[in-house]
Amino acid sequence: MSDREKLFFIDNLRIALIILVIAHHAGQAYGPGGWWYFENPDRASILGAFFAVNRSFFMSLFFMISGYFLPASYDRKGAKDFLNDRLRRLGVPLPVFLYVVIPLMMYTYYLNFRPYGPIPFFAYYSQVYFGRGARPLDWGGPAWPDRNLGHLWFVEHLLVFALCYAIWRLIRPPLARIDRRQERPPQHLEIIAFSLALTAVTFLTRIWYPIDQWSAFLQVIQVAFADVPRDLSFFVIGVIAYRRNWFLNIPKKTGKVWLLIGLAGTAYCYGLWLTGHKYFSAGGFNVPSLVYDLWEAFLCSGLCIGLLVFFRENLNSQGALAKNLAASTYAVYLFHVPVIVFLEYAIWHTPTAAITKFFIVALAAIPLTFLISGFIRRLPIARRVL
Repeated sequence: MSDREKLFFIDNLRIALIILVIAHHAGQAYGPGGWWYFENPDRASILGAFFAVNRSFFMSLFFMISGYFLPASYDRKGAKDFLNDRLRRLGVPLPVFLYVVIPLMMYTYYLNFRPYGPIPFFAYYSQVYFGRGARPLDWGGPAWPDRNLGHLWFVEHLLVFALCYAIWRLIRPPLARIDRRQERPPQHLEIIAFSLALTAVTFLTRIWYPIDQWSAFLQVIQVAFADVPRDLSFFVIGVIAYRRNWFLNIPKKTGKVWLLIGLAGTAYCYGLWLTGHKYFSAGGFNVPSLVYDLWEAFLCSGLCIGLLVFFRENLNSQGALAKNLAASTYAVYLFHVPVIVFLEYAIWHTPTAAITKFFIVALAAIPLTFLISGFIRRLPIARRVL
């Protein structure tokens, strides 16, 4: 079996994760939580547990997978080509969404949900992006900055991490050759120690930066500091995992144990939501925040390790369909939110429960986004980026 064939499970895991991301964002209009591009009048509270579990691991797992492939890309291309590739692939979509796609979705929101009368698009756009006077937020808009990258914060962070990795490779000594087959993967006690350390750092960070508090770091980087310890640490783990071949060396038994831990944490969260005992806090110096951070760290470690091993042992083959889906995952991440928002508006006045609308939008958005993304990435203008 070739090295590429050994890693089909990672492609399959990425497909599963991007489907979960689509479902997560499809629920934003229909569950409890923060602002979204569409406001459904009623909400399904059980989606709160769905959001809590998802946000605790799935982007960190994406970061870990991204980190895993970074060293090989740098080794193969060298610093100059590596940076050019990252800037083209990750940098180009950022201004397109910042100045075109997201303003259109924001304008649609203001047009439909702000009771201030119609606002011409050019006036809205010029005030948000170029004006210094009154802006839509001053007219009673949501507590969310107009000029933001939305879900592309992940792409921006990947670009920053890649740039930092390139700098680190330039200033450190040459890498020693490692027999990747012999590198011992982390043991249970080491994973527990890491999870406890992550709990401590996350708890301290969230004293000052609670969950979902977004900032413009250096006036450029859109960041929620509450999640940086988790996401950054799993990205670094991905880089280390490549050098030490952990993805292929983690024992099956270890994967089973940590998958059970992750699933137990998931069941615990849903149990709390169903019984109304939400013993969690978004931050602050208090016991509920510490409990939340402890639960989140072990759930994240459990699902990241457990799902990786599960897919490696059970889903490590790839047919034509999976190959095409895997090739489109990045484009799907970029374009899934506009598709979801379109569908939410399309069924706006359907007389049905919020949870039913969630399933309708999610089940429609998954195939539709893959189809649209597959078409877009084949366009000559998009091939080099997507």
